[in-house]
Amino acid sequence: MQATEPDYKCGVEVTLEVIGGKWKGVILWHLKRKTLRFSQLRRRLPGVTQKMLTQQLRELERDGMVHREVFPEVPPRVEYSLTKTGWEVVPILELMCQWGTARLQGRQEEKEMAQAS
Repeated sequence: MQATEPDYKCGVEVTLEVIGGKWKGVILWHLKRKTLRFSQLRRRLPGVTQKMLTQQLRELERDGMVHREVFPEVPPRVEYSLTKTGWEVVPILELMCQWGTARLQGRQEEKEMAQAS
């Protein structure tokens, strides 16, 4: 049985399908800085399980966002990097980071104002 293509109604749905969820955007954010091994990614993502990180990386690879390279060494070395398509989403991630940082700052200011009154 062949899987059917989802019936997307807008581009936001497609974007969230590819980079949505708790970990995918953060994984891409770290890979924009440099190529990383699985263990390096795991250390940068406290709270992610090995199973979840593996699943998210596989989905990102399937969607053409991440390149997985296996080096024929003992033990095998596996590195993850952004593909051309992965790099295309970096400006979106940067805007998300800016918005999130401003949101955190706004919340902190609201908290301080509430404590002062």
